[in-house]
Amino acid sequence: MKVETCSLCKLRTHQWCFLLFNVLLFHALLFGADFVEEYLLQPTPAIYTDGNVVNVREKARKLDLSRAKENVSQAYPITNPDACHNADIFLLTLVFSSPTNITQRNAVRRSWGNQTHIQGFPTRVLFFLGSTQTAAAQEALKRESDRYGDMVQGHAVADSSLRSPTEKTVLALRWVITFCPLARFVLLTKDSAFVNLPVIGSYLLSLHRHPEDLYLGRVIQRDSPDRDPNSPSFLPPALYPDKYLPEYCDGTTYVLSQDVVRKVYVASAAVRAPVRADVYVGLCAQMAGVSPTHSARFSGDKHIRYNTCCYRYLFSSAGMGSQELETVWADQELKGGRCSLTDCEYKSVDLIIFVVLV
Repeated sequence: MKVETCSLCKLRTHQWCFLLFNVLLFHALLFGADFVEEYLLQPTPAIYTDGNVVNVREKARKLDLSRAKENVSQAYPITNPDACHNADIFLLTLVFSSPTNITQRNAVRRSWGNQTHIQGFPTRVLFFLGSTQTAAAQEALKRESDRYGDMVQGHAVADSSLRSPTEKTVLALRWVITFCPLARFVLLTKDSAFVNLPVIGSYLLSLHRHPEDLYLGRVIQRDSPDRDPNSPSFLPPALYPDKYLPEYCDGTTYVLSQDVVRKVYVASAAVRAPVRADVYVGLCAQMAGVSPTHSARFSGDKHIRYNTCCYRYLFSSAGMGSQELETVWADQELKGGRCSLTDCEYKSVDLIIFVVLV
C-alpha cells in the first residue's frame, strides 16, 4: 500500500504565502489580544460620586475580621486557619468542590493544582466545600483534610440571612479576608476546570497598572434577568428594574484582587437577589464601583478541545473530567516547551475561532 507524504520543501510559492499569512494572523490574534485588552479595552477609572459606592469602598478599606478567628467553628467546620501561613502569597486559588467529588479533587491535586510557586512567588491551591448530609460523609472529609491539608469547609449558620447559591461564595470571601488577608490575588474556580496557573500568574505579574479594582475573567454582557415567576432565580422588576444585568465574569474561573474581595464581601450585606453566584458577584462589584475586565483567554463555561500549544496560552478550559485533567497535565509536562508551528496553526482551529468570535 502506497503512503503519500507531504513535505514543506515541496510547497509552492502561493502555498508558502498562505502558510506564512496564517502564522502571522494566528499570533496577532492570540498574543496581540493581551495588548488590546490591557490598553484599549480596560474600564476607565471612575470618579465615585455615588454615596453608596463611596460608603462600600470605605467600609472595605477599614474592614478587619481578625477577631472572627476566635469564633469561626460554626461557619467553617473545616477551618484550616494556617493554610496561609506564608503572608506573602501572590495568588490564592479556591476551587469550589462538592463534598462527594473526591475523585475530581485528587485529579486537580495531581495536575494543575500541584503548584507552589509562580516565577518564584508563592501560590496556594485550596478546595472550598459546602455542608455534608451525614456524619459519615463529614468524617470522610475530615480524614481527607487531615491527609492533604488543602481543604476549607463552610456552611451557613442557623441565623444566616445568606441564601443558596450565593452563600458558599460569600463564605469563601469571608474566609479569605479572615485567614488570608495579604494574598495579592484570589482566583475562584471549579474542580471541573483546567486552570493554567503559571500563565495566569505571568499575566498578573506583567500588568502595567496598580493591581487594585481587578475583577478579571470572561465578561458576560447584556445578559437579561430571569423574569419567569416559576423559576428559582426569578428576579422581579421591583427588585431589579434594569433591562440587563450588570456585566459580570463567568463563574467557572475568574480573578479578584484582594481589595475587590473585601469590596464584594461588604457589598454582599446589601444584595439579596436570588441569582447565580457569578451574577451575584457582578451585582456586588457594581455596588462597589468595580468594573469587570475581559480576557478571551478564559474559556468561561466552554470546553476547548485539547491542543498542547493552545493550552499553554489559554487561562482555563471548562468541563474537564478527572481522567482528562490528568491526561492533559501529563502531556503538558511531557512535551515541555516544545511546540511546532504546524501544531499551533492547524490543530487549533477551535481556539482561533473562539478568540475571533468572542
